[in-house]
Amino acid sequence: MAYQGIAFRTAYLVTRESGDAEDAVQTAFIKAFYALGRFRGGSAFRPWLLKIVTNEARNKRRSAGRRSGLELRLAEGRPRDDAAPSPEDAVLMHERDETLLAALNNLREEERLVIACRYFLDLNEAETAGVLACPKGTVKSRLSRALKRLRALLEDTRLQMEGSSDV
Repeated sequence: MAYQGIAFRTAYLVTRESGDAEDAVQTAFIKAFYALGRFRGGSAFRPWLLKIVTNEARNKRRSAGRRSGLELRLAEGRPRDDAAPSPEDAVLMHERDETLLAALNNLREEERLVIACRYFLDLNEAETAGVLACPKGTVKSRLSRALKRLRALLEDTRLQMEGSSDV
């Protein structure tokens, strides 16, 4: 199915558990199928579907009551020519990814979701607004605040790392 990958990534960002994300996506697809008659023909399909997926994932997370760390699968960061990174570069990229994931885990859910929609799922502002069920202006302000907070967290981490290396 054309939307299965992005639906799973969206659900995974909310549930933080692959099994729960799969269940949420399956339920969301079934609900979307039965709700197709209510879909407005002139609207974009992807945000409509992802909103259903997001709601199902939130329901799944609430019912499960789990609060584990966010485990996003970041791109490998390979160069455009698809050459394998050197072992040193691979270690540095892994450390960078782990630092970023740790910082993302320290954000509030609404901040994580807006960053994930815009940068990990590559949704535009209108699609992100549809998925998060909020106005485009809210997406802009949430994204601005979330990125500011993420930068501050990453800077704190960098300063802590520099401080620990001075010991």
